[in-house]
Amino acid sequence: MTISIITVVYNNNETILDAIQSVLSQKNVEIEYIVIDGGSTDGTVELIKKNSDQISVFISEPDLGIYDAMNKGIGLAKGDVIGILNSDDVYANSNVLNDVCLSFRNYPETEILYGDLIYVKKDDINKKVRSWKSMPYYKNFFEKGNVPPHPTLFVRSHIYQQAGVFDIKYKLAADYEFMLRIFKKYDFKAKYVDQLMVKMRLGGATNKSISNILNGNKEIVAAWKKNGLKPPLFLMPLRFFKRLAQFF
Repeated sequence: MTISIITVVYNNNETILDAIQSVLSQKNVEIEYIVIDGGSTDGTVELIKKNSDQISVFISEPDLGIYDAMNKGIGLAKGDVIGILNSDDVYANSNVLNDVCLSFRNYPETEILYGDLIYVKKDDINKKVRSWKSMPYYKNFFEKGNVPPHPTLFVRSHIYQQAGVFDIKYKLAADYEFMLRIFKKYDFKAKYVDQLMVKMRLGGATNKSISNILNGNKEIVAAWKKNGLKPPLFLMPLRFFKRLAQFF
């Protein structure tokens, strides 16, 4: 089994090497590693090229944003399973991808797999700020304010072929819309793995400002409607309390 990992980046010379080394250090697994750069001008491209002999595909060109770049990577991926690791993030240990592949092999009916994530300080990935502990998927999973941590999401390649890729009209919540689509609209077989998979640095675009938070919430409501679903009345308060609980 080959697993395709996609990293997208734009002007992030501070942490891109951490992400790359996190992927390249994975043990006992066949990886197709795809790096999509948006035309960086801060030295990021030069850092990536230092590892070009271990990167399967590298593209550096302007794009329409992070989700457009992800779609480019998905279009190039040839692996049986596809995962996305952001340029600020790292895998929790060197066995994560091997464990992912073993789970897909041991549970061949599984089409989607996800696990747990911790948020860490931007300047010290060994300092945990909060934990995103997920749970097995159930019928009202999203209605109760839950969502799988997207950096821990791994899907069989046919999912993108059947359900489509990220809708780039969503600037902040395209990952949420995609997950809502594949879990609720298409009802692919999902499996939760009770395991820490990713360390995610704080500082994502969605939470950078009150304006972004409000716009992200608007996109989440729009995502429900796009997929023919009625957003629950108390969805946003539920999401807020779920996030608050991550600090404890």
